[in-house]
Amino acid sequence: MKIEKFKVSESSKFKLKDHETDFTGDFKNKEEAEAVLRENIEKLSRLQDALYAENKQSLLVIFQAMDAAGKDGAIKHVFSGVNPQGVNVVSFKQPSTEELDHDFLWRCAKNLPQRGHIGVFNRSYYEEVLIVRVHQNILENQPLPDEIKADKNIWKKRFEAIRNFENYLHDNGTKVIKFFLNVSKNEQKKRFLARIEEPDKNWKFSAQDAKERTFWDDYMKAYEDALRETSTKNSPWFVISGDKKWFARTAISEIIVKTLEEMNPQYPQVSEEHRQSLLEAKKILENEK
Repeated sequence: MKIEKFKVSESSKFKLKDHETDFTGDFKNKEEAEAVLRENIEKLSRLQDALYAENKQSLLVIFQAMDAAGKDGAIKHVFSGVNPQGVNVVSFKQPSTEELDHDFLWRCAKNLPQRGHIGVFNRSYYEEVLIVRVHQNILENQPLPDEIKADKNIWKKRFEAIRNFENYLHDNGTKVIKFFLNVSKNEQKKRFLARIEEPDKNWKFSAQDAKERTFWDDYMKAYEDALRETSTKNSPWFVISGDKKWFARTAISEIIVKTLEEMNPQYPQVSEEHRQSLLEAKKILENEK
């Protein structure tokens, strides 16, 4: 799979309309894609083990999307084979009072992965240039100085802050990759109806979810601007076709595996002194009665 197809090039004239929501690549069917997904889950397990043992680098994976695009399922399936000790998944909901009393990056910054770990953000600081931009009354109600709220360049400044933050992470050994699950408005409608019709899924849906659909075009513009302004060589965005969940999960797994392969984590080299101590321990164990 050519992952470059999904990458948003730095300083590009990126348009969401140029990315199909129902693209399935060369896969003839769901079964073919799921076979590749299983292979990638095994590769991811081995790479994560080496990353954990090396304890020098870390990987941050960010998921953003419209409601019902499949973020939860993608995270569940792609990371199903990794050691829980080395992976931390954080879902960011509506900010708390404490979180609003800090800068917009704070609540995510304090949940960054430590060295040797993979961090997964289900939504992130990007909400502050997405939902807050679409619903500017949210910004009006935040405890910020009036001159900041009235600043016509506030979004441009936030994009710059995000780029600087992600470059800072890269310079300190944390690779950042970001996924936008690109689902069509029609597919979202189908999934919303399924959540209403299936009792086990009722908890995942509220009337507010349906009301947010009236802002679809505003969200698409906000996403388009955010992806265009914050996709960099070191911290790229990938637009993943989301109408077929089986394809999205496979594509995501492929990109994460290739990213970790490029990071090339290595198991620590054992010193000669340590090797000799292991041989002595082996003799002791073999001579036990």
